Amino acid sequence: MFIVENNQSLPAKELSPEQAKSLSSKLAQSIIKQLANTPSYPKQIAKLLNVHEQKVYYHIRKLEKANIIQQTETKIIGGTPAHIYKLKQPAFIIKFKEFQTSTHIPSIKETNKEEKAFLEPFIEDGQLNASIIVGSPDPHGPEKARSRDGYYAIDLALFLGSYLNYLPKLNVKLDTETRQEDLQNNLVLIGGPVVNTITEKINSSLPIKFIKKENYTLHSTISKKDYHSDTIGIITKIKSPFNKKKSILLIAGKRNTGTRTCIIAFLKHFKEILKGNSKQPKTFAKVIEGIDMNADGIVDEVEFLE
Repeated sequence: MFIVENNQSLPAKELSPEQAKSLSSKLAQSIIKQLANTPSYPKQIAKLLNVHEQKVYYHIRKLEKANIIQQTETKIIGGTPAHIYKLKQPAFIIKFKEFQTSTHIPSIKETNKEEKAFLEPFIEDGQLNASIIVGSPDPHGPEKARSRDGYYAIDLALFLGSYLNYLPKLNVKLDTETRQEDLQNNLVLIGGPVVNTITEKINSSLPIKFIKKENYTLHSTISKKDYHSDTIGIITKIKSPFNKKKSILLIAGKRNTGTRTCIIAFLKHFKEILKGNSKQPKTFAKVIEGIDMNADGIVDEVEFLE
C-alpha cells in the first residue's frame, strides 16, 4: 500500500482505529517522528526529547503492540543492552471505505497461490524487498574471474517488475561492493560461485551444489545426479544462511551460458519453476539445460532436468 502525491510515493501500512489510539498523545507522535528519521533506542529518544525515560518506554511498548514499530536489533551501549526500534513503514493510514476497482499494475496479492508462495519473500505490497547481487565485471575472487552475467539482471528485473508498483531505490549491487549488513536482507543472486563471491559463500547450503574440485560440476543432493554441461543452470530458493528470517533466490550456471538458460526459464516457463524439483516438489530447486533450437550457437530454449 502506498501514499502517492505529485508523482512521489511512500509505502504505507493500514492501521485499525484501535491501533491508531497508540498515536493519540503528542509524546507518541514525537517518538514516531524521531524513529522516522533514524532507528533508535528509548534512552537516546528520551534524551533527544528531554523527557523521562520511563515515559518513552511506556509509549514504545504501546507502539510495538500496535504493530507500528518493531525491534530490529540489540546493541551493548555503555555496558547495558539497548533495544533498537524502527518504524514498520514510513507512513500509516486509516481506511474508512473499501477500495474500488481501478486500472493499475497487478500486485503480488493478485497472483495465484503458487506464484505468491515463490515470490512473496522478495516482493511485498508491490515493493521489491530484496537486493539483487551480480558478479563484478572486474577480475575478483580466488579465480580472478570477470562476470558476464550482470546484464541478465536486466531481464530478471523486467520480469519482477511486472509484479511491482513501487521502486524506492536502486536494488542491484556487485558482489564486490556487498557488505555484511547487506547480507541480512532477502537476496537475489545471479551467477555461479566463480563469478559471484556471495554465491560461493552459500554454496554449501544449496540443495544443488557446485563442486569446485570437479571443475564446478553441479551435484544434486536430491537426485544424487551430477551435471557437467556449461549450458546447465540452477534456480533455487532457500532460507538465507546469513539470516534465517530471510530468503535467497539463486539463478546461476556453471558458466554464463548456464545463467542465460535460467533467465530464459524464468521468462518463458515460470509456471514450471513453481512446481519445484521433480523429485521433491516442495523444494524450489530446478536443474535446467539450455538448448540451441536454431543452431546459431546461442541458447534460446530450455529443458527441465529436475
